[in-house]
Amino acid sequence: MIRFWHRVGLSRSLAVLLLVGAVAGGVAVAADGPTEPAAATDAADPGPLDTAAADSADQKRTDAERAEAERAARDTAQRKADEAATAAAEQAKKVASATPSKTGKPGVVPPAAPASCNIYSGNRKVGCAMVLAHGWDLQQMACLDKLWTKESSWNEKARNKSSGAYGIPQAYPASKLASAGSDWQTNPATQIKWGIGYIDQRYDTPCKAWSTSQSTGSY
Repeated sequence: MIRFWHRVGLSRSLAVLLLVGAVAGGVAVAADGPTEPAAATDAADPGPLDTAAADSADQKRTDAERAEAERAARDTAQRKADEAATAAAEQAKKVASATPSKTGKPGVVPPAAPASCNIYSGNRKVGCAMVLAHGWDLQQMACLDKLWTKESSWNEKARNKSSGAYGIPQAYPASKLASAGSDWQTNPATQIKWGIGYIDQRYDTPCKAWSTSQSTGSY
């Protein structure tokens, strides 16, 4: 390059200066030229810390939703239990205030019905068979058992020393039993027959007679 400038009439010193200037100009151009743009950071792609924070927030939201669901389930169960208790109390109140007997006395909760007459023995078993034959059910036998257990313990010879009432149904006066049979003083079946007729006529059912006995002390 220096030889070229020398041939055209330039001195060696001037040629060197021109060459240095050209090189410097090239470097400047290269320095001022476009540079490769840096790769853009994807703002939508969270870093490790951002991901951990998001996971923590999701976990807290899930725990809160689970706790709320459990609380709602407990509240629902408690509400249903309260409603069932209220309904049971109302039903018990209705049973306790059952249809009054013919005497107008308030009803009481009747005893549970037996499975069959086989749970009884002696005079009670005879009485159970006669109750069913009369057209009443085992519920009525349960009431009759309560009633006559209170009156005489089903003893055909039981006598009330104060009033003179006699027999299983405690007829008063005792001679009323004679309408059911001449053996009224000793035959349990005769006394039971009379007692069933008496209850049917006056109270309609043993359970109503038992209700009256519970309210007034007698029937």
